[in-house]
Amino acid sequence: MYKYFPHTEADLKEMLATVGVDSLDALYDDIPEYLRFRGDYELPEAMSEMEVRQVFEQLGTQNRQFTCFAGAGVYDHYTPAVIPNLLSREEFLTSYTPYQAEISQGTLHYIFEYQSMMTALTGMDISNASMYDGTTATAEAMMMAVAAGKKQNRVLISETMDEKTLAVVREYAHFQGIDVQMIPAKDGVTSREDLEAQLAEGGVAGVLVQQPNRYGIIEDYTGFANACHNQKALFIMNSVVFDLALLKTPGELGADIAVGDAQSLGIPMQFGGPYVGYMCCTEKLIRKMPGRIVGKTLDSKGQRAFVLTLQAREQHIRRQKATSNICSNQSLMALFVTVYCSLMGKQGLREAAQLSYDGAHYLCEQLVATGHFQLAYDQPFFNEFCVRYDGDLDALQQRWLDAGFFGGIKVADDVIMLAVTEKRTKEEIDQLIALI
Repeated sequence: MYKYFPHTEADLKEMLATVGVDSLDALYDDIPEYLRFRGDYELPEAMSEMEVRQVFEQLGTQNRQFTCFAGAGVYDHYTPAVIPNLLSREEFLTSYTPYQAEISQGTLHYIFEYQSMMTALTGMDISNASMYDGTTATAEAMMMAVAAGKKQNRVLISETMDEKTLAVVREYAHFQGIDVQMIPAKDGVTSREDLEAQLAEGGVAGVLVQQPNRYGIIEDYTGFANACHNQKALFIMNSVVFDLALLKTPGELGADIAVGDAQSLGIPMQFGGPYVGYMCCTEKLIRKMPGRIVGKTLDSKGQRAFVLTLQAREQHIRRQKATSNICSNQSLMALFVTVYCSLMGKQGLREAAQLSYDGAHYLCEQLVATGHFQLAYDQPFFNEFCVRYDGDLDALQQRWLDAGFFGGIKVADDVIMLAVTEKRTKEEIDQLIALI
């Protein structure tokens, strides 16, 4: 009946007899009476399955379903229906840490496939599979750069980095004693001149930038990698991985480390998580990479086998000496991404990315055509952009909400950032415009 409860009554009696007690309650005899709770738990009466469903359906009616035109790092992409069904299989849903390769071949196999897909999307050599989200992955990349830079302890971060990511990076840096300095932005993009001036001062372990950046702008990072490498610094790119289906990859731009969040690969927004971060790097940095890496080999019979590789035990049992304290993984979300990419394929990803791009540009054109909006930055963008409004922005957003639209994110008193994915239709965009 209880398929996740492995112990029978006979098992429990045998274990209790082995430790010399006659009941489970006796295991707590050392706890003083004054610390024990003897009252009744405030739990509802037992209900049938049908009654429980009715309760949750009534709770669900309190939620309003909005048509989402917001992004800022989390995007409303399409989720193929087959994915939740595959992920709910108990061998996936309950799997955790694949320490024993002999019984974990399925888990290790899909992690290997996930790594292969992430390297293909980023154009990098190596991928791990154990980042919690894009913000912590970026912070881990910063520490990885400092570890590789040895005596260099300064990290430069573009002001066009998402503020949520920047907050996490600064938190990690504070406790690691890393000196974080900002690269100013000009016209919404990273200042190349300021970057080169700060690099010339020396002592820089790494440079962190974002693509597209916090304003949705596609920045031109051509030559940034060379500028970093000339000063012995690593070039680190945080990217919305979905967008790499059409944009130049970090590998093509000479990045040493590519990080970010993979939520855009079909994972629902689901009220803020769980998501999954990704981290890829060049082959020469593989031993500095934190977390879990799965490799392919042959067993004693010559058959294909998957194993955890290049993994120091300190990662798990002596954490104070570890490369990173991230040793668990978002395996279920990595599987989600793997199934999504398998179903969509290269062409499907490109088509979805193109639809997102086209929809965003159509929305932008329609907003500007009203005469009340203008682009905040005259820069190329992908599926997200900032516009300046000449009216009461709070009143406009409320009007959109009342009509069932989550109309972007306010980033200044008169500036709003909107995002479009392949799920948004022309009819929905036209309805949004008609409310202005």
